[in-house]
Amino acid sequence: MDSITIDGVQIFLSRPTALDMEWIGQSDLMEQLLAAWATIHEADVPMCPRILGQPGSGKTTLAYAAAKKINKQVFIFQCTADTRPEDLIITPVLGSKQDIRYHASALVTAMITGAVCILDEGNRMPEKSWASLAPLLDRRRYVESILAGVQIKAHPDFRVCVTMNQDASVFEIPDYIGSRLQPKIHVNFPSRQNEIAILQYNIPFAQKEVIDYVVDFLQKAHKVDEPYSVRDGVNIARYMLKMAASEPAPFDQPRLDKYFKMAVAQVLDPDALDVVNGSKRKLRTGFPGISGQATTRLADILKDFDFSSPGNVDFDDENDTGEDPDDDEDLTGENGPIDRATRRGKARR
Repeated sequence: MDSITIDGVQIFLSRPTALDMEWIGQSDLMEQLLAAWATIHEADVPMCPRILGQPGSGKTTLAYAAAKKINKQVFIFQCTADTRPEDLIITPVLGSKQDIRYHASALVTAMITGAVCILDEGNRMPEKSWASLAPLLDRRRYVESILAGVQIKAHPDFRVCVTMNQDASVFEIPDYIGSRLQPKIHVNFPSRQNEIAILQYNIPFAQKEVIDYVVDFLQKAHKVDEPYSVRDGVNIARYMLKMAASEPAPFDQPRLDKYFKMAVAQVLDPDALDVVNGSKRKLRTGFPGISGQATTRLADILKDFDFSSPGNVDFDDENDTGEDPDDDEDLTGENGPIDRATRRGKARR
């Protein structure tokens, strides 16, 4: 294991992450990320972008592929709700000779070696952990380890980005951290052509019919604002193929349809079959849907309401005293006429 000595303290480094990943389509997102990492002057420093999107939309793949495009080693740190500041920086470990050894995290190793670090699912991490990274994410570009008693400065070639899922099971990023994690790069669901290419890349042994079935489903899901991703599509297709391989019968249309519906229900949930059957209605865009039901926008409620109609309230009428002229009309109760004062007293009660 490689190590480095900083201020007399030996620090053991982590190993880089080696993955078989390729970014397919949406080349503009790759350009945005590389632009954020670029330096255009000796006084310039790289930015620390955050990549936002639904789970399974390819955020980590984008960051990894961008790092490889500029020939960088990649270190991935998986953020969780239990991540502590020392987990992010340096962790003391008891060695075989009962001595304390200091192990650098993936982030700190990337800082020291001038590599790229991906902080994956960063908004699952609590504020206390983010606070320890504040000086790293601005022009200072360093972190401090209280446990090891050292300050570690980032290599000029060090780059970092943060991926964040857009779901509810996350922490709010503090404003002082959010202002450092810029720019925001949004990863949307890919086009039909790109989804076909992604599935073919991940499952090169899948028949065209299987790919078409799955991509048709994903495209329908995108149109009704369901968060089913390409990752879901890959798992559906793989499960279909595994079920088909378990039976000796030919892979005909009835079996294809049967396995597809089974895979959708088991990989996602039975409600996802509503998309298959075409019974899922498109969500409105005014407010988020609840349990897959369509929501109603205020504009839809008021679109047929004629504000110019004489029957509506005229807010500009200077002669409006606030009195209802019909109040002068007498109403008749069981014991005879009811005057206006009596009616108002009953209304207050």
